[in-house]
Amino acid sequence: MPTRRLLLLILIAAPLLGLAELAPVFGAVALLYAAIVCAAALLDLRLMDRHGAFDLQRRHDQRLSLGADNPITIVVTHRGQHDTLIELRDEPPDAWLTKPDGSATPPVFTFPLAVRATRELNYTVRPLRRGDYRFERITLRWTGPLALMRRQHTYDMAQPVQVYPNVLEVRKYDLLLRRNRLQDIGLRIQRRYGEGREFERLREYQPDDDFRHISWKATARRHKPITMEFESERSQTIFVAFDVGRMMNAPVGEMTRLDYVINSVLLFSYVVLGKGDKVGMMTFADTVTHYIEPKPGRAQFYRMLDLLYRVETQPIEPDFRQALNYLKLKQRRRALVVVFTDLAGGMSMQQLASGVIGLRPPHLPLIVTISDPVLKDLATTAPVSEASVYERSVAQRVLDNRRAVLHRMEMQGAMTLDVPASQLSASVINKYLDIKEKGIL
Repeated sequence: MPTRRLLLLILIAAPLLGLAELAPVFGAVALLYAAIVCAAALLDLRLMDRHGAFDLQRRHDQRLSLGADNPITIVVTHRGQHDTLIELRDEPPDAWLTKPDGSATPPVFTFPLAVRATRELNYTVRPLRRGDYRFERITLRWTGPLALMRRQHTYDMAQPVQVYPNVLEVRKYDLLLRRNRLQDIGLRIQRRYGEGREFERLREYQPDDDFRHISWKATARRHKPITMEFESERSQTIFVAFDVGRMMNAPVGEMTRLDYVINSVLLFSYVVLGKGDKVGMMTFADTVTHYIEPKPGRAQFYRMLDLLYRVETQPIEPDFRQALNYLKLKQRRRALVVVFTDLAGGMSMQQLASGVIGLRPPHLPLIVTISDPVLKDLATTAPVSEASVYERSVAQRVLDNRRAVLHRMEMQGAMTLDVPASQLSASVINKYLDIKEKGIL
């Protein structure tokens, strides 16, 4: 196909053809000029590299992360005979390209490439749904040495890929943990000493220390009061249960409530296992759909990751009473039970409250809900019309009901968290660390 340079050169012949009406010599000049341009274009086409002169590779993680910017790298190696200008277009899954206005723009790169040179092209994709996807072809256009003609070839680069819960956030946690910078993702980094059972260290007695923690042997040796500090008890049991009923499919921003919960559960479980505790998991709607016994270790993390990849919402109301009774029967040992759900109102909220209360004793329940930014906006925005007055009234009533149910559960000994989706992971992890350090469990 012709380049812009060739089209411009062809256009120059037009004035010469126009002047041929005045002087025939210009017609001959125009024909000679056109012949030279065509010969140059054919020469450029003959000298141009074939499609086999380019090696292409697409690099990315086999498991991409949900709701995160995943890096994609395309490596282009030129094994031809001439420097060239390249235009490249990749074809990731269409669902990752669709913008709020409905448009979809594949990533396109234009760059020069010398002979025997290699170029890395980078872009990111942000999958918003879990599941199996597929990268498609890569289309390449390149120019000849005279930049008059260009070729196009589509390379079959079909490649399956899976979108899992946010594994990149787990890697980021590990990196920040090594650098002692967990505050960058909203997590506390200071270490406090609690009332657990594992001995931590000896230190001098302070006036506000519990006298029961005085080490009399160490005091006798050093001839001054010495107290013992303990770190929080390890090998505790943490159980995560989350609702997969119809309301969990409601969107909050760019993802559904369930997908925010799944990302949070993955990172939370990783932190729990890293602390030496056991973690188990259950999903439920009107019945219990999945159950994983609490266990420690890396294998448990990957077991949960595979399950979280497959979990989907169901178009039915959850039965909290049945699910939590099932959990209490299966889990006899005392555990911190973290229940992720949505407070939709009506009977489900009452079922949740009674089911949570039934967990005590022996368990310590923590109810985690994602606050609704739309409801908060409606409840706090000044009304500008008669309809907006009713909307504000309804929104305020729903928020009041949520607060009443959460308060009722707190009065019965449960703990609650009602936080925005963007703060979900950090809030749950910080709450767990606080419980562990204070020896509440």
